[in-house]
Amino acid sequence: MAPKPLTFPGIFSALLAFSFSLLLFCHPIIGGHNYHDALRKSILFFEGQRSGRLPPDQRVKWRRDSALHDGSTAGVDLTGGYYDAGDNVKFGFPMAFTTTLLAWSIIDFGRNMGPELKNTVKAVKWSTDYLLKATEKPGVVYVQVGDAYSDHSCWERPEDMDTLRTVYKIDNAHPGSDVAGETAAALAAASIVFRKRDPAYSRLLLNRAIRVFNFADKHRGAYSSSLHSAVCPFYCDVNGYQDELLWGAAWLHKASRKRVYREYIVKNEVVLRAGDTINEFGWDNKHAGINVLISKEVLMGKADYFESFKQNADGFICSLLPGISHPQVQYSPAYSNYLSHANKVVPCGETSASPALLKHLAKRQVDYILGDNPLGMSYMVGYGARFPRRIHHRGSSLPSVAAHPARIGCKAGTRYYLSPNPNPNLLVGAVVGGPNVSDAFPDSRPYFQESEPTTYINAPLVGLLAFFSAHP
Repeated sequence: MAPKPLTFPGIFSALLAFSFSLLLFCHPIIGGHNYHDALRKSILFFEGQRSGRLPPDQRVKWRRDSALHDGSTAGVDLTGGYYDAGDNVKFGFPMAFTTTLLAWSIIDFGRNMGPELKNTVKAVKWSTDYLLKATEKPGVVYVQVGDAYSDHSCWERPEDMDTLRTVYKIDNAHPGSDVAGETAAALAAASIVFRKRDPAYSRLLLNRAIRVFNFADKHRGAYSSSLHSAVCPFYCDVNGYQDELLWGAAWLHKASRKRVYREYIVKNEVVLRAGDTINEFGWDNKHAGINVLISKEVLMGKADYFESFKQNADGFICSLLPGISHPQVQYSPAYSNYLSHANKVVPCGETSASPALLKHLAKRQVDYILGDNPLGMSYMVGYGARFPRRIHHRGSSLPSVAAHPARIGCKAGTRYYLSPNPNPNLLVGAVVGGPNVSDAFPDSRPYFQESEPTTYINAPLVGLLAFFSAHP
């Protein structure tokens, strides 16, 4: 398989504005979606992405243990964590971002998750257990397991993997403030999730987040420079590492309430370019998320010294209103929640963004993904009567170990990759990259930008679906 470029996996990768946002497609709302069912499935997806030794309560039964020796070539235990997408590489940058988003979903919308809350917490812990291993050595963060070029040249099940499981790390001499800053954010956000559920684990996460952030800040640099040949063009941070430092500090401030992080944010707002490229948010660019996260304190009347961040967030929201913005942009229902609690609206020239309007716009994006679109199909596997059947995903497209116990080698899997038949294993809850700019969707594995799912597409959707399951 050819290496995946930076822009993969398609239009739904742009979902990630704020952690609960989706693209705007102006089509009529048909309505009647079962958001709780979609929520349940969106969380189940993460069990299909698990690496390592699977637990007894594993619900995706066609998966088996995999990559049980990860880290051994470097003398460390790096088993566990998630495969990021349809391949078998563990990329630390998107995994950490996925974790931050899942934790944020629980923090803001956990009360709406009902019985799925426990499964979402498990999804976070599966990742944080791995991130703790990856950050166990002071001054070192292990940021990737698996050679992406070796992996992408094969089409094989994770259970059969014989590709290079090269371990990549950042350290004092080879900095990576971007991936380390995101890892600190993930650990800090997760510490809030576990504060009452498991206080000892929460303290471990927060203390580790502090240490990793200090490392990221002291040894500044982009991991795309230190590890260019390994991480580019797959998850090459073209946006710079400055936003991840502010992002990490913002989450540490929220998790610890320590003045040092408030002062860091205020002091570095301009230096680290808090207001740059405020019209997007994703695994590479955190600017919109930084400003929305911090502005909550201003809206609640707790932190006037962060007023400029609220102004940035307001500008971001105004840029998304129909008639003002480009027709393919992200929307933020969570910010509407903050506005609603504060009884505020955002003035946008001759119009204004009310909480009700933002929720309406966000709902349209969710409904588009679930089937209210020109093709009348759901882009979530297993949801609705019509959904993608040939997703770009190795484990899903190859026979399961139970159905085919014999090993399927690197090139032996090619016939399954090229087969016109539906995938034998449903990766329930997986949201694919999405349609192209003309709303066409080739349900075909080679079209990976459209047909490949990722953890960081599903992570913000969890929060959205939790909200709309309680406020349909």
